[in-house]
Amino acid sequence: MSSDATTLREATAADVPRIAALIAMGNASKPMNAAEAEAEGRLPVYAEAYARIAASEANHLFVAELAGRVVGTYQLTILPGIAERGRTRGKIESVHVDPTLRGSGIGATMMRHALVMAREKGIGLLELSSNKNRADAHRFYERLGFARSHEGFKMALD
Repeated sequence: MSSDATTLREATAADVPRIAALIAMGNASKPMNAAEAEAEGRLPVYAEAYARIAASEANHLFVAELAGRVVGTYQLTILPGIAERGRTRGKIESVHVDPTLRGSGIGATMMRHALVMAREKGIGLLELSSNKNRADAHRFYERLGFARSHEGFKMALD
């Protein structure tokens, strides 16, 4: 799927360093500059995480490319459930666009792609979470039709 010159596709192992760098640059708590993020992206833990994602039928990692360069990413996880008469949910995570390209439509293209993928995979409810510090991202998601319906909680176990 593409919009303008942006192309969306499933990520490959070769994309992992760039994906990890995009996530590091977009970290709401402690964003890294491009050089720090590129070094971060080469850590072996990211290749290991990708291998787990790629081995799971429930997880799909996507990248957005512009002129042959990965400029965005998101992950879609399929969550079978018992609630709402067994409705399958999808969770969108790790949505990141190159900070120099935010506002250019890449995020909207990725979210349109996520909606298509979710429908193709039989997902009936799509959810996502966003760091409370990312007010611009919250406005973006609301413009796309997502509603603030729940309060989220997290607990680190390691």
